[in-house]
Amino acid sequence: MQEEEVLGKAYDARLMRRLLKHLRPYRWHVALGIVMSLAISSMEAVRPYFTKIAVDVNIAQQDKHGLLLTALLFFAVLVVRGVIQYFNAYLTQWIGQRTIFDLRMEIFAHLQALSPKFYDKNPIGRMITRVTNDVEVLNEMFSSGIVMVFSDVFTIVGIFYFMLTMNWQLAFVSLSVLPFLFWGTFLFRKKAREAYREVRTQIARINSFMQEHISGMLVDQIFNRERASFDKFSAINDAHRQANIKSIFYYAVFYPGVDLIGAVSVGLIIWYSGVHALGGAVTVGTVMAFVQFNEMFWRPIRDLSEKYNILQTAMASSERIFQLLDDQTLPPSVAAPVPMDTVRGDIEFRNVWFAYGAPSDGTASPEWVLKNISFSIQPGETVALVGHTGAGKTSIISLLSRFYEVQRGEILVDGVNVQHVRPQDLRKHMAVVLQDVFLFSGDIKNNISLGRHDMTLDQIRTAAQTVGAHKFIDALPGHYDAVVKERGATLSVGQKQLLSFARALAFNPRILILDEATSSIDTESEQLIQAAIKQLLRGRTSIVIAHRLSTIQTADKIIVLHKGEIREMGNHQELLSANGIYRRLYDLQYKDQERLAAPVRA
Repeated sequence: MQEEEVLGKAYDARLMRRLLKHLRPYRWHVALGIVMSLAISSMEAVRPYFTKIAVDVNIAQQDKHGLLLTALLFFAVLVVRGVIQYFNAYLTQWIGQRTIFDLRMEIFAHLQALSPKFYDKNPIGRMITRVTNDVEVLNEMFSSGIVMVFSDVFTIVGIFYFMLTMNWQLAFVSLSVLPFLFWGTFLFRKKAREAYREVRTQIARINSFMQEHISGMLVDQIFNRERASFDKFSAINDAHRQANIKSIFYYAVFYPGVDLIGAVSVGLIIWYSGVHALGGAVTVGTVMAFVQFNEMFWRPIRDLSEKYNILQTAMASSERIFQLLDDQTLPPSVAAPVPMDTVRGDIEFRNVWFAYGAPSDGTASPEWVLKNISFSIQPGETVALVGHTGAGKTSIISLLSRFYEVQRGEILVDGVNVQHVRPQDLRKHMAVVLQDVFLFSGDIKNNISLGRHDMTLDQIRTAAQTVGAHKFIDALPGHYDAVVKERGATLSVGQKQLLSFARALAFNPRILILDEATSSIDTESEQLIQAAIKQLLRGRTSIVIAHRLSTIQTADKIIVLHKGEIREMGNHQELLSANGIYRRLYDLQYKDQERLAAPVRA
């Protein structure tokens, strides 16, 4: 929220140059828009000139034919101006939409490339705001700002030109109020900027509150906190309302002020013309033309004030967007990547040390999450990682998948250091089933295939049948075409985990990782999955993280982690006989199961 409060400069040449680079593919369209704006402004500025000719020439000489020609020509100018204005409006909106489309795709591609370290420290709501609100603000600048500001400037210049060539003395009289306009505009810009800052602060508070409380709505309802949350939101919403009213107040004062200055200018025109008309120095047509010029002059002035606000918001939004695009929290690039078209599944950790957020310059001693980790997994082996929460189990998986990089040591797959392999080439041989399953909006089959067009429905169905998911899928309306809502809201936790398991098996990985994958599945489903694992993981390398030791007793190797170090390693029976950490964990769970299974006495 604090970031939303910072507006920066109203105009920043560095940011503007970067923004204009996004217009480069459409520079000829922009040039055409500017030419059309020039034509529109010229036709706008010439309109009062027809009034002068009609009054001072045609009517004064009682030339009906000339008056008709003047009227027809005036009408033709209006028609041509309307047609050009239509195409110019369409073109400017097209330029704006194409530009923000490209910018949104650039931001999304950059977000996909960023490593998990970036998402560890940046809230999701802020990223959504960058792709939606901030980009939409730039659309307004691209479509209604850059090109249309030329139209306003050309209109003002054209009016200046015709006024000075028609009667320079009257022009100076009518424009003598400009110092008051500049002073009023300066005050308006200052106050509007302060009000806009407050509005942005309050809307950031609303966004933050809404995101937090919609995500935690279940807690609010369970503990009957609806009224308290409602009152708090009401206060935040009221502060936003008051900030908007304050902002509207300045607009409500500025625009009538501009109209008042314009009215004073008209009064000066009439006064000066009245004084000099007696000597024939000013004609009626000239006076009428200047009154029209005066009315036309103040409209682009007001428009330019609006463009200033658009520019200000665009600068603030572009600064946040470019700050995101400049973030280099990227996975290290591989200069000469080693190809990895196939893998056997041979994995080795050699003296691996790892810490989250460790300083690269070595100025501070990191808090190691993993300390001197060494172990190997043969192709086709099933290895289990156990230990208390925070022991480093998930960190091992993250390093193997290259979501993070080791500070010391190396990780080998088939004898190749994973840092010499592109992450996407490595991950295509892996599948991961997490405890917190994420499902996308769509349907069942797309959540299993993840949109892979080369995966047939038979392959999807086979994977679902293998893990026991087919039974509940077949009971859904639409079966494999059944609609999955956001995050799988209509499915149980166990059903979502079964779908995640089917997804992993459908990709036929050589390396399968299960991170607490059966923690929320009932006993019957767990037995079904264990039976499937026994058949399907034959010949695959599998790594299983589990707190429930009953699910890993058949593992080829069990690695016991404690405070980031390997304390014990062996199979189930060997570790029980060692009477170490694993034995204590096993006895604790066994006693807990006995206590839960004991009958409750009245």
